Amino acid sequence: MIPAISDITTARLNLRPLRLEDAQAVSTLAGNWNVARHTLRVPHPYTRKMAQEWIRQTWQSRESGKGLVLAMEHRVQAVLLGVIGLEMTRPGQADLGYWVGEPWWGQGYATEAVEAMLAIGFDRLGLQEIGAEHLAANPASGRVMQKAGMHHEASLIRPDRDGRQVPVERYRFRALEKG
Repeated sequence: MIPAISDITTARLNLRPLRLEDAQAVSTLAGNWNVARHTLRVPHPYTRKMAQEWIRQTWQSRESGKGLVLAMEHRVQAVLLGVIGLEMTRPGQADLGYWVGEPWWGQGYATEAVEAMLAIGFDRLGLQEIGAEHLAANPASGRVMQKAGMHHEASLIRPDRDGRQVPVERYRFRALEKG
């Protein structure tokens, strides 16, 4: 089991566990095609019921030790901006994933959340390595990873939500690289 993580605060964000009442915001923000098309897994269309089920799955994933998913909430406005998570891949290793709603793009929220999640992964969960991938067609996500200190590792091909093979870029950060 992954330890309970209470709200993590950054300069502008609260990273907190998802709640069922977040389902409408998750559905609206992630269900926007401009957001979903930049991800490998977010379904489109994305209904509120699908979001509720996914939120429940994130709770089960944390309880089973398979992952940690947190809401990115604006500290002042108290609105959901996006979601960020770690999926355990092997002992001491996890993959990072995130999305930010379109109204919040280009304001540095993703970088702020990624930096905080890397700290959680290394400092609280004791991970040794965190990887992440982004669609090659979404270079902005790669810039987020680079700003957070992640290093490009490989160019790969992965199946997307519809089973199509698409190019992705893989990044990595190791605990020993922390300064």
